[in-house]
Amino acid sequence: MKRLLGIIFTASSILLAGCASTITSDVTAFHAWPTDLPDKSYVFTPTKDQEGSLEYRNYEQLVRAELQRLGFMDAAGAKAPVKATLKVAFSYGMQAGTVVVTQPVYDPFWYGPGYPGWRGRFGPWGPGPFYDPFWGPPMQTTAFPVFQRRLYLSITRADSDRKLYEVTVDSEGREATLPMAMPYMVHSAFSEFPGPSGVSRHVVLKLDKRAPAAPTATTSTTVKPAAPAQ
Repeated sequence: MKRLLGIIFTASSILLAGCASTITSDVTAFHAWPTDLPDKSYVFTPTKDQEGSLEYRNYEQLVRAELQRLGFMDAAGAKAPVKATLKVAFSYGMQAGTVVVTQPVYDPFWYGPGYPGWRGRFGPWGPGPFYDPFWGPPMQTTAFPVFQRRLYLSITRADSDRKLYEVTVDSEGREATLPMAMPYMVHSAFSEFPGPSGVSRHVVLKLDKRAPAAPTATTSTTVKPAAPAQ
């Protein structure tokens, strides 16, 4: 997994509110899913870098659980030999950046009851001889770390390598917690499967602190058109 450092993001202070109780993901899926697919057997096709990775195996279990919920069958885990109809591949990563927030600094010594913005524009004693309508409090810029996480997953036909489904899930947070976020991102990737093709959806899942690997909370989804390809 690669972490790319040094990217600056400008965001509102809402991203900096305390401990989040939800994980929000931007999900964009494209698919040509057949109306009738009686055989849903599949195999995972890890890359050379993913083979032997314990982190990959952990996320593979999460994807397997979602596929099983949707009626797919892991051909590698079948009791009798099964030739898989589908191939499943996925990649993941996280990059670190910075959120920059600029906000006024309020000093009670200088900006107390006589400050022009206190109790109205001119304060309780009027504008006074030193009032300057353009004078305001000094500004302070604070930088906070932010981590952008991404999951990409595709399902293709094993006999022709024709893609049937591909989805990208983007999520961000204040902590470098890809393993904690991945169960929710995988769940979001398969929400409303196969769902509308070519649109971006805002998927919000409630955090389950008791069992973070099994996000069973309700999902709030807002559908909006995806941005055209540049």
